[in-house]
Amino acid sequence: VRFDSTLVALSGAGRRAVLHDANRGVTGQAAPAPRLLDRVRARCRVRHLSLRTEQAYVGWIRRFILANDKRHPGTLGGVEVEYFLTSLAVRSRVSAGTQNQALAALLFLYREVLGIELPWMASVTRAKRPRRVPVVLSVDEVQRLLSVMDGRTALLASLLYGTGMRLMEALRLRVKDVDFAQRQIVVREGKGSKDRHVPLPDRLCDGLGAEIARALHLHAHDLAAGHGEVWLPDALARKYPNAAREPGWQYVFPARARSHDPRSGAWRRHHLDEAVLQRAVRRARVEGGLVKPATCHTLRHSFATHLLDAGQDIRTIQALLGHKDVSTTQIYTHVLGRGGHGVRSPLDRLMER
Repeated sequence: VRFDSTLVALSGAGRRAVLHDANRGVTGQAAPAPRLLDRVRARCRVRHLSLRTEQAYVGWIRRFILANDKRHPGTLGGVEVEYFLTSLAVRSRVSAGTQNQALAALLFLYREVLGIELPWMASVTRAKRPRRVPVVLSVDEVQRLLSVMDGRTALLASLLYGTGMRLMEALRLRVKDVDFAQRQIVVREGKGSKDRHVPLPDRLCDGLGAEIARALHLHAHDLAAGHGEVWLPDALARKYPNAAREPGWQYVFPARARSHDPRSGAWRRHHLDEAVLQRAVRRARVEGGLVKPATCHTLRHSFATHLLDAGQDIRTIQALLGHKDVSTTQIYTHVLGRGGHGVRSPLDRLMER
């Protein structure tokens, strides 16, 4: 049905009438209204929220509905929300971060999807997140961890420690964003949808070069098989129809097999699953005899702490990590080998005397 020019000329009421008639279709019956969770997904995509955030919000909203005997959230209010959050804290014993995530999902439902501004929204109690000191490995512990790893996982773990990137930032790395000439990597769409530059360690140039060659060889094989398209952010796929098949947009660490895109359903080759590296780091921690609960994110903490310990200024470290506020970066001053804020214990001076 072509009615684009008609919609432009009509006023608001007339435009709604034309859209209503178009939705009724040729049968004369009104199109069924989208289900609530489908509306949540649609609103998440309008707001350009990540797929992980969308899945988390849908999951919490579904649990909230089931906890209230499948009643529509429009008939519920602050009492039900408070009881649901209290149940998570008391019965399920979830962390403060998980409880606040559930609250954020419910606030998104009422404000963004249902369009309901209720007075109880501002009075809902938020869980206070404790201020934790991050787990940091020493230089010797990092060496022990990396020495028992091999292959792609060893390269990825070294990349996390050598650049300070987050796990998903490393896995989503594209071929075009690795600059061997300038010895730097461009991190695209980091936390907060911000780009930044991180250093490319000289020791990883050969390994990354071989990994890129492997990824491009796999891409050529996919093209020969009639595939070879990769996911592109926003509307780039529509604006540049051939970009998804270009070598520069391919992932540096592609998955072994093609899979269906969870949103569009397209058959593509995605990046390596994060669980592969997480399991490899967990095994290496045990084999290396490390007692600290080290994870992939621990390598990022270690990167920042070791730079700070080497005398690098905190503003530079803030830019490398992509922190919005320097107060977030200052937490690494509490985990230096010299003690909090570099203060020497008076007990050591007493023993010298």
